Parts: sequence; C-alpha cells; structure tokens
Amino acid sequence: MELSELPGVDALADSLMDTSTLSRSVVLHCARIAIDQARAEIQTGNDARPDAIAKERLADIETARPRSVINATGVLLHTNLGRAPLNNAVSDSTAAISTSASNVEIDLRTGRRSSRSAYLGTLLPLITGSEAGFAVNNNAGALLLALASIAGSGGRVAVSRGELIEIGGSFRLPDLMAASGATLVEVGTTNRTRLSDYQAVIGSVNAILKVHPSNYRVEGFQEDVPYRDLARLTSDNGILFVADVGSGLLDESAPWLAGADRRWLAGEPGVTQTIEAGADLVLFSGDKLWGGPQAGIIVGTERAVNRAAQHPIARAVRLDGPTIAGVAATCEMYADHRVLDIPFWAMAAATRDDIDARAKTVLADAPEGPRIVDGESLPGAGSAPGAGIPTRLIEMPGNADATWTKLACENPPVIASRRDTSAFIDLRSVLPSDDTHVASAIRATLR
Repeated sequence: MELSELPGVDALADSLMDTSTLSRSVVLHCARIAIDQARAEIQTGNDARPDAIAKERLADIETARPRSVINATGVLLHTNLGRAPLNNAVSDSTAAISTSASNVEIDLRTGRRSSRSAYLGTLLPLITGSEAGFAVNNNAGALLLALASIAGSGGRVAVSRGELIEIGGSFRLPDLMAASGATLVEVGTTNRTRLSDYQAVIGSVNAILKVHPSNYRVEGFQEDVPYRDLARLTSDNGILFVADVGSGLLDESAPWLAGADRRWLAGEPGVTQTIEAGADLVLFSGDKLWGGPQAGIIVGTERAVNRAAQHPIARAVRLDGPTIAGVAATCEMYADHRVLDIPFWAMAAATRDDIDARAKTVLADAPEGPRIVDGESLPGAGSAPGAGIPTRLIEMPGNADATWTKLACENPPVIASRRDTSAFIDLRSVLPSDDTHVASAIRATLR
C-alpha cells in the first residue's frame, strides 16, 4: 500500500462498524491509531494495511470488554472469572443502591451524617460472635489497615517465618507490612514455629500476627501455634493478637452442609472459632469461602476494631454504598440460616450424584462424542489448597485447545478446563439456570 492509498479516519471507521459491537468513538480511535501505525510502517519501506491493524486492535478491545461468562472449570472461586457469584437478592440489593440515592451516610431519623458501617456493625457481630466489625475493599486492605493501626510510632509485629506468604499478583506480606509502617519481627523457622519462639520476643513487640497460609500447605515435619495459645500469650502481656484467616469460612463445622462431603474444609480456620479463641482482630475475604462480594472484613474486640476504623487509611480503603449493601445482604443470609442460598455454598453442597444427573440432562440432545467421567472440583482462590470435591465431568472429544476456544467463543462464553488432551466441563461451578446455555454450546461446538 502507498501513502496516497491510506484511507481517511471516517472512511476506515465506517468500514469497521459493521463487524464491531464497540461504540463509534472507540472505533474511530482505533482507526486513527491504525492509520498512523500503517503510515509509519510504509515510510520505513514495509507494507501495512490499516484495516488489518485496526481489526486486530478492535478484537483485543472486544475481548477485554467486561461481559458475563459461564464458569464450567470446576474451580468454584475462580479468581480470573470473578470469584464468588452472588445470589440474585444480593446483586439486586447492590443494583438498587447503584441506581439511586441511598442512606449510605445519613441518619434517616435526624438528617445528620452517620457512619456507613452502622448496619454492618450490627450484623457482623451477630454472625461472628465478635464485639464489633466493619468492612473495607479487600482483605489486603484489611490487613494493611490493621497493621497501620498497630504501627503507630515504630510498632513491631511478630510473624512466623512459615507465614510470610506471597499470593497471586506478587503480593508479599513483608512488603505490605513495610507499607503499613509496622516493623516485621520474624520468629521460628519455615516449617516449625513454637510458642517459645513468640515468648522470646514478646517483650519487644506490639502485636502478634498469625496468617493462615490459605494458598499453600506445609506438610511433613511441621508445627505451628494454635490460635488460643497465642491469644492467651498476648492477653497476658497486654498486646494485640491479629488473626488473618484468609478465606472467610464462618464456622469450621459448616453445619449448613448437612450430609454433604466436607473433608475438603479440613484445616480451614473458622471465623467464629478464632473469635472464641480470643483474637483481638480477625480478618478475612468476603468473596472466597464467605461467598459474598469482594471485601475485606474486620471483626474483633470493640477497642481494636474502633482503633482500625478511626485510622486515616480506613477512608482510603472504605467500601462504596452498593458493596456495603451486598455485604449486608450476605450477612443476612448467614443470620437467617439461609447459607445454601449463597451460590458458592450451593455449588459446594451438591453431591456427585446431583452433578451426574445434571450432566446427563445437558448431554441428552448432544451428538455422540462427549462422555461423563469422574473428577474433582476445586474450591479455588487460594482456599483449602490441595483439597478437592468429588464430581462428575463432561469430557469433550477432539483437540483440547480447539474445543476450549470454540466453547469460549459461544454466547455466552463457556469457560472449560483443559487437562492432558481433553477439554472438560464441570457443572458444579455452573449455575443450574445456565445448564441450557452449556447444552447449546456443546451442540454448537460438536457440529
């Protein structure tokens, strides 16, 4: 192509509009960039087609545009797919607050300003047994705030070397502690930390932090200190005990699972049990095992919670009105013993036979080829690492990558998993209302 043959921006945009669902302003922007890029290539002696450049750029933007997908990976809390899906009542409550003015910070009796944490301050103690509680934007924010409220001038916090975690996105606990202003005091070793290790530094620290390593496990020659022992040690010495339990399992016994398999929960600390053990602050994620919207939840003694809530960082990590409504609606489900209305827990509670029956229904009108096989679903999002829930999988025929791509190109996209040479669909992580979409995608993929 010669420079004189380059199209005008409007002409190129007009030719692209028929095949793009993006707004004309975005298409014009891409057309302008494509023409400039093509001009630069031609001037250096290379051939370039602005229409091809623009189409590639638009395809990248289309792919990144937020949209709903069907999680058929079997990873119930898939970080790349948004973690915990919300109950319709929860999403309705957030939508209602999002689309109107709300009482996020006003007392409707007096018209005066109120705390946006007032309602959560009632619900969180009710369901956890704590004295007080509130929520921030995520659990990393909760930990940053808790540490900053302790740090003061040169605050020192003891942490076991076996709990100096790094999680997805290169988030490292020592870096976050440094950002909070707290000084890290390492105790014990990578695999064994005893009460005596904490006792050796107890006179020189302001707090002990225990972090549940929710995205990995140390096995074999391993030892750590129970929450209750640390709570007693800190109480006897007048310092704070902070427990980051990570995934947000409300109750270790998970009574709402009734007869369902709960072996995958072994080793996950419960929020209520950690409060009972005597922790001053307990921190956890809202969008993992708790099953709600993204949030970092802080509960504990009234003194420690208020100290965190009054720190300047609390404003930087505070929740907006719609998310507060979503967290509150999830709290209400726990308070009213409607835990199986939370989609994550409904998925986890489904039996292997339940999933098998759904898989047979989904394949009822499908062409020959797919087969139902045994497998395991995973909690995901760093929760209960190494633990699986027995399930039944739909194994798709053909090349795994090609099949995965075909399913992901359906409307709505169906995101499967790939292992060995096959693509697999696990209906445990699919909302039952989406089974018909999965069946349609399977038929389209096998045509």
